[in-house]
Order: sequence, then structure tokens, then C-alpha cells
Amino acid sequence: MDTINQYINLNSLVHSIGYLAMAFVLFYAGKILYSILNPKIDITKELVEKDNLAFIISYVGYFSALVVIIIGAISGESYGFLEDAKLIGIYGVLGMFLLQIGAVIANKLILPSFSIKKEIIEDKNEGTGVIEAAVYLSNSFLLYGALVGESNSLWEGITTFLVYWLFGNIMLVLSTKVFSAWISYNIHDEIEKDNVAAGVVFAGAIIAIGIVIMNALMDPFQDWITAAIDVALYTLLGMLLLPVMRFLTDAILLPGRKLTDEIINQEKPNIGAGLIEAFAYIGAATLILWTF
Repeated sequence: MDTINQYINLNSLVHSIGYLAMAFVLFYAGKILYSILNPKIDITKELVEKDNLAFIISYVGYFSALVVIIIGAISGESYGFLEDAKLIGIYGVLGMFLLQIGAVIANKLILPSFSIKKEIIEDKNEGTGVIEAAVYLSNSFLLYGALVGESNSLWEGITTFLVYWLFGNIMLVLSTKVFSAWISYNIHDEIEKDNVAAGVVFAGAIIAIGIVIMNALMDPFQDWITAAIDVALYTLLGMLLLPVMRFLTDAILLPGRKLTDEIINQEKPNIGAGLIEAFAYIGAATLILWTF
């Protein structure tokens, strides 16, 4: 046994297996909670019988977001396996609820002109599915940023978790409003017309802003005023970043061509062009994450 311990930390291995088991339990709980909160959606029918790609994209986005939250709960200082398992369970379940609330907020405030669920389930609108997946991921980044910092008590940790998520969503909504205002076409109209390319672009902007705000939330907590100023400044940086990256993408990646023409001024919108623009936003946000 001593020889084995020289190469393998059995205690750490057992704990890691336990964390992985917790993750699978939370995935299953996430499926149940999704079904409860979305009773009109027959998940099996959408996945297997209807082959609804729009729903599949959104559903995968939801579980991807849950992975980010679980990673945030596992990261940081360990308090012992049982205590860690309790915290992972609490933050995991709370995160599931907040992801669903985030999707409702997106429907009411980011894309208020139509029902996101109707577009995904009834119309199989893949652009809308990409956007809802992005909303889930962006919310998970906000929650990850709230989880990374240390708290003196469980109550303080939950309070920070909720307040950071709420404040982050306010900034996210404001940012998408600014984005919709300066972009040269009507996001709502293009998405409702099943323009997947436009949906991909908007999703990229949502994820990019989420990454930038997460960066602010990961700073060591000093006081609420400082935290609010940091998030506001990083959000402003993100909003300034989007048009700059749009200009640079046109100039560097597509010289002589305009992304807008490829995305909205063609009979069949160029999804590849949408992916390029989304990549530009997310790539720039990731660079900010590692350099600021």
C-alpha cells in the first residue's frame, strides 16, 4: 500500500471519483428540474422523434452551463469531502434554477418580441436555439465568477452568488440592448425570419459579454460598491470591444467584403460569416480574461 501511495494519492482519487459521481447526480437532477419547469416540452419527442436541432442546441447549452457551475463549485479551497459535496449540491441545484430564470429574463428583456420557446419548439428556429444556449452559458460564467471567490460562511457565499448573478444579468441585458442599437440590422426581425447566421452573431456577443463580466466577478471581493464599479467598467469595456472587433474582423479576416452583406443581404444567409464574427467577439473577450 505504501508503494502505491508513492505514485497515487488514493484519498484524492476516491474524492475525485466522488465529485464525478456528484456531477452525474446533478446532471440527472438538472434533467428532472428542466422537465418540471418546462412541462410543455416533451424532451424525448424533441430529441428523437422530431430531430429538433434548435432544441438540441439549447438543451446542450443548458447542460454545458451546468458543467461550468459544477467546476466553479469544485474549484477553490477544499473543506473536506462531505462539506465539499454539500456545497456542490447546494450551488449546483441553485445554479439550475438561476439558469432557467436567466432564460426567462432573456425572453422578456433581451428578445421580447417573440417567445423563445415557441420559436425553438414549434418553429425549430435554430438561430433562437443558439441564442438560448448562449444565454445559459453566459449565465453560468456569471455564476462561476461568483463561486471562485472565498466566503466566510455558507450564507455569505449564497448571498454573493445570487447578487453577482443578478447584477451580472442587468449588465448583460444592458449590453445586448447597446449591441442591438448599433448593429446595422434588426436582430429580432432576422432571428424571427430563421436567419441562423444572425442568431450565431448575437449568441457570440452574449457569450463574449458574459466572459468579460465574469472576469470582473472573479476579482477578490472587497465591498459591494467596489464590486459594482468593477463590473460596470468591465461591461463598458465589453460594449466598446464589440464594434471594434466587428471593424477589425471586416478589415483583417474578410478584406474587401462586409460581414453584414454575408449575414443579411443574401438569399441564404452565410452561417460561416456569422461564426467568424461570433469567434471575433468571443476570442477578444477571452484575451481580455487572460490579460486584465
